[in-house]
Amino acid sequence: MIKNIISDKPTKVFLFIAAFFVANALIAECIGGKIFSLEALFGLPPADLSLFGENNLSFSLTCGVLLWPIEFIMTDIVNEYFGIKAVRRISIIAVILISYAFLMFYLAIHTTPPEWWINSGTDKNIPNMQDAFSGIFGQGMWIIVGSLCAFLFSQFIDVLVFHRIKKATGDKWIWLRATGSTMVSQLVDSFIVLFIAFKLGSDWSWQKVLAICMMNYSYKFFMAILLTPIIYLIENLIDNYVGRDTAKKMKRAAMGQDDDGFMNIPAAG
Repeated sequence: MIKNIISDKPTKVFLFIAAFFVANALIAECIGGKIFSLEALFGLPPADLSLFGENNLSFSLTCGVLLWPIEFIMTDIVNEYFGIKAVRRISIIAVILISYAFLMFYLAIHTTPPEWWINSGTDKNIPNMQDAFSGIFGQGMWIIVGSLCAFLFSQFIDVLVFHRIKKATGDKWIWLRATGSTMVSQLVDSFIVLFIAFKLGSDWSWQKVLAICMMNYSYKFFMAILLTPIIYLIENLIDNYVGRDTAKKMKRAAMGQDDDGFMNIPAAG
């Protein structure tokens, strides 16, 4: 049985994408505590925009947004070749493993370190290693809950929009269903995480939540368009790897899975 699994090319594609998907999501959550200036990255002055009565807005973004566009590309690829149930399953697995990681971070933060370790970073201008460790890995509970809920809901929205568009267009226009579903789901993602983490968690005004939501979404909107050619590159690589005929069978099966969510695809050799 194991030999059949590891020799089946569609299965190997799914395992690789699923592993990359989960790893990418976990890394995005881990680096999400750092904020960077998009304008400064390109040597530009702050945008200084006004939205919904909020002034001096600029593109100060969490580093997690560097990886989330890749996550939505992976979602569309899984959607294209393996279907809705496959996306749901790896999304739920990702949320469970991210939750597990945050639990381990919490336990690690609250272990008692020896005095020598606390002071071991002074030569690197880190006066207290425990505070530094806690600051990096100790994200607030509201932010964690908001991020996980946003990820899960936006993934489900993405797969639904993707399949609605595919049913209307067939196998053509992958750019439309990939980019269209990402644009809708990213808007949901941007709003939910800010609503839970900062409206409920920090009592931000609705104006501030909406203003920052639109700033974040405008970046994601642009990235969804910019990264569209990558969808075609990955699709071509998969088609060549599994074979064009097998790829067509995978795509057809993705649009009509059986009750168990498995595709009846012959081994590709």
